[in-house]
Amino acid sequence: MFSNNKPVLAVENKQKGNIMEQLENKRKLLLISNSFCFGKGYLEHCASEVKNLLGDTLELLFIPYALKDWDRYLKIAQEGFAKMGIQVKGIHKLPKKITAINTAPAIFVGGGNTFRLLNQMYKENILELIVQRINNGTPYLGASAGANMACPTIKTTNDMPIIFPPSFNALNLVPFQINPHYIDPDPTSKHMGETRDKRIAEFHEENETVVVGLREGSWIMVKDGFAHLGGETGAKIFRKNESPVEWEKSSSKDCRFWLEKY
Repeated sequence: MFSNNKPVLAVENKQKGNIMEQLENKRKLLLISNSFCFGKGYLEHCASEVKNLLGDTLELLFIPYALKDWDRYLKIAQEGFAKMGIQVKGIHKLPKKITAINTAPAIFVGGGNTFRLLNQMYKENILELIVQRINNGTPYLGASAGANMACPTIKTTNDMPIIFPPSFNALNLVPFQINPHYIDPDPTSKHMGETRDKRIAEFHEENETVVVGLREGSWIMVKDGFAHLGGETGAKIFRKNESPVEWEKSSSKDCRFWLEKY
């Protein structure tokens, strides 16, 4: 069974002082809804933000565990980042993973199945170490499942639970949940399945945390205590017992915003 224990990594949402101190002082995050946009290459739609986050850093450590074929995934990432002038090393290719994380100039977690990703990260016992590196200023990039991994839990992923991780608890780098690939309800649709809004409402029947519905083509940059929404499609903010509100593109929110009611 899945664990319902409280988060064991980083800090809990209710410990506002600690998480705000880390957000304001050190954490540098780029949380991307999707790796590919129609008609564009791998991360091409957010390449300028990747370079903005990394600055002079020209190398990163890639965690490919969300897909089954790690070597093939590494090749895709290497080809995509090479166009930005960035070298990529796959963690699965390195003999000493702890050393690789401790010396990584930046860390990138790719998309795929969030349950498989989290399970492998627990299996290798690397989550807490990654949190420590991010807290000390190492840039973190996460796309899709990698963006889910930066949240307190993976409860707002869209993926099927194809494998059982020891817990839903993730890296807890931000005080909000992300629903990547968010799709707005279509009032003309005849599809009778649940909308994404309905699923997020179900999440809030059992949980308190704010959820960001991050549309494809958008991303969140977290630096200096602010979460900045980039991209062309915007996002939607969901709070428990409230109607969702639009988060306009190219706008920033003080990270206290996500905790002000909880």
